[in-house]
Amino acid sequence: MSLHDDAVLVLKDHQGQDELRQVYLDHLVAHPDGVWKACGDGHITASALVIDPSRGRVLLTLHKKLRMWLQMGGHCEPVDATLARAALREATEESGIDGLALAPGGPVRLDRHHTPCAWHLDVQYAAVAPARAVEAISDESLDLRWFPYAEVADVADDSVVRLLEATLARI
Repeated sequence: MSLHDDAVLVLKDHQGQDELRQVYLDHLVAHPDGVWKACGDGHITASALVIDPSRGRVLLTLHKKLRMWLQMGGHCEPVDATLARAALREATEESGIDGLALAPGGPVRLDRHHTPCAWHLDVQYAAVAPARAVEAISDESLDLRWFPYAEVADVADDSVVRLLEATLARI
């Protein structure tokens, strides 16, 4: 199965956000290359909010290009067999944390936003950090920091806040 096929199946199974979910599905029908960065009309991306439920905190990255506190994530790559693997790969690379585990139940949310490269049709997961996780900043970040749940709205935009709320409702 191709990453494109996986994306279609994941999106068909996603509960809620029906109108936005249909935008994603229509995009994939119109664009066989819609999961790749090369698709100039926009592309599917995968992200994961790294959380530490035992300590009530979330790990955010200060994105180098966008200069915003965000969850880990980005473009799908040829090594990604599934959207879930893409999200987990991105979260692991950008957090430096080994042993992350995606929360069960598939994507937590969908979020469509414009970036300097194109529209991102982001499929957002939650990743649970193992006990005593140690983060390490990547070259894609200006900073990497744990924030208590209650402080996320002070540093991040509404998209990240909605993702945190949906994640907490899920776990």
